[in-house]
Order: sequence, then C-alpha cells, then structure tokens
Amino acid sequence: MESVKHIAEENIEHIDHLAADEATVAKYGERANNGVIIVTLRYDKEAEFTGGKSLTDYVSERVKWNENWGVARFVARYTISADGSFHLGSVLESTDHQLRKRVLRALQDMPKWQPATKQGKVVESEYVLSVQLPKGKAMPKEPYIVIR
Repeated sequence: MESVKHIAEENIEHIDHLAADEATVAKYGERANNGVIIVTLRYDKEAEFTGGKSLTDYVSERVKWNENWGVARFVARYTISADGSFHLGSVLESTDHQLRKRVLRALQDMPKWQPATKQGKVVESEYVLSVQLPKGKAMPKEPYIVIR
C-alpha cells in the first residue's frame, strides 16, 4: 500500500525496513526499488464491540452525568479475552471519583465482544477506553504555576 496513515499507532506490533537490494526487488518487484517497509499489525482483525456503535458511546449513554457537575474524564486499559469477555486493566486517568464509579458500573453489564484474530486464530487483545463527560465539552486547562 502507499500509506499507513490510517493505521492506529497502537495497532502496530513492529516495523521492519528492507534495503533496496536485488533480493528485495526480486521478492517484491520493481516497486521495491527504494526499499520496503514491512508493518506487522498486532491483530489481523481487531476485537469488535457488539453492544452498539462503540464502547465509549455505550458507556456514555449509560452514565448519568449532569452538565453542572463539570467536565470529567476516565481513561483505562482493557483487554478482550479470546472468549470475548471484557477485563478492565489499569486506570490511567480518573479526574472524578463519581465518574469512575459510574463508568465501572456501566461496564459490568456489557455484552461479550467478537474477539480479535491473528493468523486465523482468536487472540486476546488490548485497548484503551477514554470517556469524557459531558460529551462535547473540553476539559479545563491546568492552572499555570509559578514557583518563586
């Protein structure tokens, strides 16, 4: 392919660069005259959420959040097992304790996923969930601190 801009960085397992030599051109054809970059993806097919549009939308629709409570964000790693079950990993950011509790409650009733595949086999996969409420509002900027 001509470009890999559409591939999310976290889905790349590793990148190899092959020099533009006779062996590379023999294997990949004339298009390899300037070398070849081989991008190996973590999954052939990523895990697919079966509960609607996306996991973020699913959680956002189930968490009751009043706009008067301000903007809050919850970010965490999660894995989808080969059997399609969801497992919450480490919490990377939680700006509000109430939002955290509500997101965790919403995640408890989630349907099973279609697991990721690699070389035709189902595999465990890892992703990051980011929920910011209310939707469409920006997080307040951090205060500017001066130490004298």
